[in-house]
Amino acid sequence: MPDPLAANPKAADPVALICEVRHTDDLRFDPMHHYTHGHGRAVLRAHRNRSAANSCAHLLPLLQPGLSLLDIGCGEGWITRDLARLVAPGQVVGVDLSAKVIHLAQAGGDIPDNLTFLVADVYDLPFDAATFDVTHLHQVLHHVDDPVGAIRAARRVTKPGGLVSDREGDYGAVTWYPPSRGWEVWQKVYLAVGYNLGNDPRVALRLGEVAAAAGLVDIVQQSSLWTYPGFATAADYAESWAERMTDPDFFPLIRAAGVATKGELAMAAAELRRWGQRPDAFFAFPHGELLARVPD
Repeated sequence: MPDPLAANPKAADPVALICEVRHTDDLRFDPMHHYTHGHGRAVLRAHRNRSAANSCAHLLPLLQPGLSLLDIGCGEGWITRDLARLVAPGQVVGVDLSAKVIHLAQAGGDIPDNLTFLVADVYDLPFDAATFDVTHLHQVLHHVDDPVGAIRAARRVTKPGGLVSDREGDYGAVTWYPPSRGWEVWQKVYLAVGYNLGNDPRVALRLGEVAAAAGLVDIVQQSSLWTYPGFATAADYAESWAERMTDPDFFPLIRAAGVATKGELAMAAAELRRWGQRPDAFFAFPHGELLARVPD
């Protein structure tokens, strides 16, 4: 099977290839092209709970050894590592817009021999057309202002007949018990920030529409659920969002959306922490899932 990096004449030298890809430090900050959560400690800690089994189970039955795979928006690459093991010896590339998080991925250890991490923009992927058998995204489309464009870019680098897979949380459909003013403020803030950035925090509902508009076929749209406790403890989940809501780097986005004051955020964070300590605390996070193929 051809090496997906072979289309680039510098592929034999991974360092040269990484240096050739656009680096986020060279990109002007664009609020319409911004990872809403940032990459603070609370975010990275939460992402380390993710695996192929708990984050893309809908894709796993279709994977087999020898397939080449691109993971767009890979973050530190915990899901990507699992995917690389499942398709080995097929070549796997994980890309993310953040140079910081790609550095963490490269330094994180336990990297299979068939896996490479690169800095790249979903809208400007540095690969020839029809390079990969499978292109995977997880929690990417609700952070971009053009989901159809992102899937169209994924389609371009996927081989005819190949698979495009995505999974997105629906921030408008989450539910929790017992009632909590903290979660009410959190949901209002997150939806407002996302919409103000030009994103769609509820794109999970329309993944089929997005895929069709991007020219994919054989579209399957389904759903799954993360629960807390389950995916993580309710206390850990509440603490994670309490930290994120009060992160100074996040506040400019909240202020721009005009949705909450620092005092309201501090109150909400305290409420989340109290909620998380309750023995009956429960949070359910629905997700939309997509499987589709590139036309032959």
